[in-house]
Amino acid sequence: MLYGEDSRTQGGYLRTSILEHDQAIALLQQATLSPQQVADCSQHLHDFLQRYLPCFQRKEQRPNAAVVLHGKLSDLQRKTSEPIAYQAAMQRKPLQAFVGWAPWDDEAVMAELRRHVRDAWPDPEAVFVVDGSGFAKKGHASCGVARPWCGRLGKVDNCQVGIFLLYSCRYGHAGLDRQLFLPKNWADDPARRAACHVAEAVVYQEHWQIALALIGRCPQVPHAWITADSEFGRVVAFRDTVQEKGERYVVAVRAETLVRDLHARRPRRRRRLGRRRALPWLRVNAWAARQPAARWQRLPIRAGAKGPLEVEVLSTRLQAWADGRTKRPAERLTVIRTVEERPRTWYTLSNAGEDVPVAALTRAHAGRHRGEEVFAEGKGEVGLGQYEVRRWDGWHHHRTLSLLALWFISLERSRVRGEKGGGEQLPGTADFRTPAAETASARGADCSGDQLCVAA
Repeated sequence: MLYGEDSRTQGGYLRTSILEHDQAIALLQQATLSPQQVADCSQHLHDFLQRYLPCFQRKEQRPNAAVVLHGKLSDLQRKTSEPIAYQAAMQRKPLQAFVGWAPWDDEAVMAELRRHVRDAWPDPEAVFVVDGSGFAKKGHASCGVARPWCGRLGKVDNCQVGIFLLYSCRYGHAGLDRQLFLPKNWADDPARRAACHVAEAVVYQEHWQIALALIGRCPQVPHAWITADSEFGRVVAFRDTVQEKGERYVVAVRAETLVRDLHARRPRRRRRLGRRRALPWLRVNAWAARQPAARWQRLPIRAGAKGPLEVEVLSTRLQAWADGRTKRPAERLTVIRTVEERPRTWYTLSNAGEDVPVAALTRAHAGRHRGEEVFAEGKGEVGLGQYEVRRWDGWHHHRTLSLLALWFISLERSRVRGEKGGGEQLPGTADFRTPAAETASARGADCSGDQLCVAA
């Protein structure tokens, strides 16, 4: 039994259960579903499927799609094709074939999902989140398997890397698109490509190039920002291309990124007639450490049990190093750090103008961490990381069905929250508490050195 603070009585102390506190009672009421709401959920899933089943070309594929979705939303411990088939009293091979290599158009399903997101959650202030995730794999036969750093394993090991475009808005979060990264040694090997049925149109692309392609598929989904971790943010070509497309970005960069403060006082000349010395380049964390306390601004994020939860923010325009090219346009640097004993710090660059409030930049950056919840929920709730496929099309089939199941959960969560008076969900301080951030918090370190697959 859990107990709260002691309450003094005439006879000594009376232990009060935490569950008897008003705040705990309110939280339990929010979390409890009535039998009618559970019954409604089943009907909503049926209605949900009616929108997507026509995307499957063959009629015999549609019952398989429904079975997989039901299985991914069930309480199965492992949500691969075999246990899902046995739960539905089916033979496993037809379901394995449906997920692994059957000829159905997963891109059509994803396009319908994006239209559904646009129709259900039209938020002009939404955030597109670009992120990568690693999926551990044994052996060397699965399409695209290599040995990069995998955050889930905490080491360099066999895994496949997927690039994802996620959506974070006031109503919740969803996955908009996905693509398997094909390493160059795979892309240049005809035998391996043939074994995994990789189409000729698929060529080698770096992570940031795949991310740009995914963004290009979502022109009609309303959004205000594009965010990414430092694996994407450090790439100048990525930032420049997003800028050319007329998009606003807020991307993380690493603590060792070199920057030059255009407002700083130039060093004195060595000689009276000599040229004025150029402004020095500094690591961004060193530059931030030099700034006076008066330049930092406190922003409340949301209400907490012990008062408003806040972060400290510093924002200015400066020039970031780009392979020796000093004529790059200035960008907006925003440094965000938590207010705690061992603060965590993020460094972000943006093409937003001076007229954009620093609170808007902080809010957009918080959306990136909310997008990471898609991976956590996907791997924990719908088996995003549980699959037994080797082919290119099988990897995309599985991811498509998983993101579809996750989208249904998000819709139901939003519906139930609305029925219970929860209102719209806005980014909060919890958005800065990702698993990777918590690890960094233990040593009070910068949280900007993201590893790809850190959310794996």
